[in-house]
Amino acid sequence: MASNNNPNNIHLLTPTHSKSWFGFIPGLECDLALNLVGQHLVRQLVVKGVREFLQNHDPVKPLVMSFHGWTGTGKTFVSSMLVRYLFRDGLRSPYVHQFSPIVHFPHAEQIKQYKENLKSWIQGNLTNCGRSVFLFDEMDKMHPGLIDVIIPFLGPSWVVYGTNYRKAIFIFISNGGGEQINQMTLDLWYARKDREEISLQDLESAVSEAVFENPNNGFWKSGIIEEHLIDLLVPFLPLKQHHVKQCVVNELIQQGLTVRQDIIQAVADSIPYFPEEERAFSSTGCKTVASRITFFS
Repeated sequence: MASNNNPNNIHLLTPTHSKSWFGFIPGLECDLALNLVGQHLVRQLVVKGVREFLQNHDPVKPLVMSFHGWTGTGKTFVSSMLVRYLFRDGLRSPYVHQFSPIVHFPHAEQIKQYKENLKSWIQGNLTNCGRSVFLFDEMDKMHPGLIDVIIPFLGPSWVVYGTNYRKAIFIFISNGGGEQINQMTLDLWYARKDREEISLQDLESAVSEAVFENPNNGFWKSGIIEEHLIDLLVPFLPLKQHHVKQCVVNELIQQGLTVRQDIIQAVADSIPYFPEEERAFSSTGCKTVASRITFFS
């Protein structure tokens, strides 16, 4: 049932049994390897981070991950897949709570009320289930200052507002930092270096600085970054044409269609790439692949 002070219809539900949080990691690792295209860093970081967190029966703080990258590179795909492995009902589970700035926090003049609501919603859901997952989508569109109200839930304190919250998972999803990731990947490409040579250390500080210094970003001057409360900053790299072709193959199989080389090539060729002349990386990742298949098949 929804709480009385919940104007945006975010439900605080009574918990039911979820499937085990343990033993699914090999399945997640295999699923990412088969279906997440062109993101070696993401596979390494997410699998390792989630495995270590779940194996710790007494974590000192929640697991806080922040996914950054351009549109269509797999951020929402990975968060949905992870939730599907954690809970039988996936995104429909009463333990999984999604927040969108456009849907839940649309009006800048109501930010004070949003802060109170957000703190209340998180506290209420953690009281119901300490293993809750919170997804914050489009952080680049979040009102600056709003997200800092959840800082008490992200740190290493033992109890906040009477709630044990240290087994929760928080995931922030953002296009913020995507330009820096794309530029660094492009610079390496110009230097004739392999895209797979990029490490987290190459990108982490540039992405953090980009979102922290951007007054239009939800992480602008945020204590979440200042206090180093993000455990894993996960960069999603821009995709090359052979990655897009792999997305086309995956989508054809998922739709039960024949995998035809002419359709694969036509869809891949129709997508915009950057730089315009060299056409090295997809401007929209694999985001429009499904709709383009419909056009070409």
